[in-house]
Amino acid sequence: MKKSYGLYLTIALCLAVAACAGLLRNYGKLETSREVTAAFERYEVNPLYRYYISGANLHPNALMGLHRQYRLDPATLWREVEMTPARMKEIVQGMKTRAFEFYEYQYGHEMRDPQGKPIGVWYSILSAVTFIRMNEDGTVRIDTPDLDTYDKNRKDPDTGDK
Repeated sequence: MKKSYGLYLTIALCLAVAACAGLLRNYGKLETSREVTAAFERYEVNPLYRYYISGANLHPNALMGLHRQYRLDPATLWREVEMTPARMKEIVQGMKTRAFEFYEYQYGHEMRDPQGKPIGVWYSILSAVTFIRMNEDGTVRIDTPDLDTYDKNRKDPDTGDK
């Protein structure tokens, strides 16, 4: 147990030093948003966004809408989807069904650049994490969540334990 505290302390110190050194200045963030959650669950397609999925077509690990003024880093594994309300409904319902199997819920997030400016939207379970980095070449690197995002949250139906 003491080893894990030491590891967490080391990670926290490294992050603090990196932040002070300005190494994290190009990173944006996700902010949970009820409005974004509701928009996804009403199957609203924003024409200002390009939509992407990560993971399986039927129940992706994450669904993202990136503002059209930004270009996604081509090194990422996102797949662009021609989005319509019907396609959005199919994807969101598939994601909700998959999450329910693992006693999880989907949440909408607003994606923000390092200055806090909104650049898009994100929909996933809370444990589907990512990093948002503004690259020097003008592209945005948004990493896909782990492919086993749902499986690593698998709970025993009898006990609720992972």
